[in-house]
Amino acid sequence: MIVGSRREVLSGMGAGLAIAGLGGGLAAGLRVPPAIAGTRKIGYAVVGLGYYATRQIMPNFAGCEHARLVALVSGTPAKLEQYSAQYGIPPSHRYSYADFDRIRDNPDIDVVYVVLPNSLHAEYTVRAARAGKHVMCEKPMATSVAECQAMIAACRKAGTKLMIGYRSRFEPYNRLAIELARGGHVGPTRLVAAEHGFPIQPNQWRLDRAMSGGGSMMDIGIYSLNAARYLTGEEPVEVSAVESTDRSDPRFRQVEDRVSFVLRFPSGIQATCISSYSSAHNGYRVTGTQGWIALEPATSYSGQVMTINKGGTTASRVLPPPARNQFAAQLDHLAECILTGTTPIVGGEEGLQDMRIIEAIYRAMAERRHVVLTELG
Repeated sequence: MIVGSRREVLSGMGAGLAIAGLGGGLAAGLRVPPAIAGTRKIGYAVVGLGYYATRQIMPNFAGCEHARLVALVSGTPAKLEQYSAQYGIPPSHRYSYADFDRIRDNPDIDVVYVVLPNSLHAEYTVRAARAGKHVMCEKPMATSVAECQAMIAACRKAGTKLMIGYRSRFEPYNRLAIELARGGHVGPTRLVAAEHGFPIQPNQWRLDRAMSGGGSMMDIGIYSLNAARYLTGEEPVEVSAVESTDRSDPRFRQVEDRVSFVLRFPSGIQATCISSYSSAHNGYRVTGTQGWIALEPATSYSGQVMTINKGGTTASRVLPPPARNQFAAQLDHLAECILTGTTPIVGGEEGLQDMRIIEAIYRAMAERRHVVLTELG
């Protein structure tokens, strides 16, 4: 994605792009409610000790104000031993998948964070809810609309909160992009372009359809889809999609590689999106009547770069380092919701809506036609 030929870094006040002028809502959205200052920290049990959990989620509890890591769940005893020692988790707070349901009896566990292959999200969310625990579940929420609905129903019945791990909603540049795009900073939005992909390595569970539920669309394409939704603040009414997969490549014997899909929104906005397991992309651009706002990279773990074109001038926008990065802010958000009795901004309904649209994209690919979202009920 091309974001402009000239990048001028602005700091402080300058060219109408001052933080004070455009970031007030951003700062307010991340402010910790004073009512919970000094309260106890909410305890998380992390289920699944793979790369994302151990390299991204668990280390970032150190930056949390209201969340702490108190328990681990894994089917690998060596991992339990290693990470329990690293994070000071006592034997009483270590669980295997077989005895997972014993978390019901541990009052230190408030939240179960499900970081497992997609096909296991529904099972462990439902089991956690039945144990009386709140749930953070990684995206995609599940492998079907029916599973998402079952997860929501289980948490509703148990009276527990359900949040989906859309970490980019807590990343400052993405939050600012939402504020600017929806606020008409470059005029009313007309187009969104979002591209996400990476060359996937072989022999991963993500390439096993039974575990992943699909290929790049389920994994990396969801970033393009979710970005189009949160940048516009609208829900698409129609989708079309084309698949491009080399079935002779052993990586893609079961799942799709590249998907090009188009979303049409009620206001007339059109989003053109890419999902890929064979090419590198991470960015989006929102084009309005007076210019554009771009992030590249947009949804990476760090290093976001924002560029804005307005009034014939293209410039980079630089934000100060946040008090909490996107991972810590995400963990804290659910903790804050529990402590204040409020609803997460990315609850189960958010994950369900993405899954509804993904199913429509797969149908559009298979049937080679435009699919109206109301067709899916």
